[in-house]
Amino acid sequence: MTPSKREDVSESEKAYLKALIEEHIHLNTIHFGKKPRGVIRYDKRPKMYGGDGTVYLLQMFEEKEELVHNRIGAYMILPTSKDSVGFHTHGSRKEQELYVIISGKGQYLEKDNWESPEKTYIVERGNITSMRGSGFHGIKNIGDSPLIIFVITTYESKA
Repeated sequence: MTPSKREDVSESEKAYLKALIEEHIHLNTIHFGKKPRGVIRYDKRPKMYGGDGTVYLLQMFEEKEELVHNRIGAYMILPTSKDSVGFHTHGSRKEQELYVIISGKGQYLEKDNWESPEKTYIVERGNITSMRGSGFHGIKNIGDSPLIIFVITTYESKA
């Protein structure tokens, strides 16, 4: 499992993403005590964790100041059916990760270890997946529209 490097997103790619997702969601964060705002940072992840195509992460929070015990609070966009996130684990970082499917249709994949068989589940709007421990998971867009997921990654309790 090798994570892909984050790449900067050009202004034309930001406009493409906005046009792609604006019929599905309105990007606005209302963080307690602050004025409403949009995306903090756009990340581009080609072949994310060995997946196919390109995945975009739209970071909605300042990691260190706004997310307590969390690492990520972001929209993950898989624009086309050619895009996927490869198998990866959160166990080595002692994290739990939730995917909240906002729009689109996907195939959620999980397995207990590298050698075990895959389990697959169809996910669509309103479904939530949860991953923790040493298992592996991934996801593919299998629909005709963008797969939009809100990702929450939290650190497991130290207790």
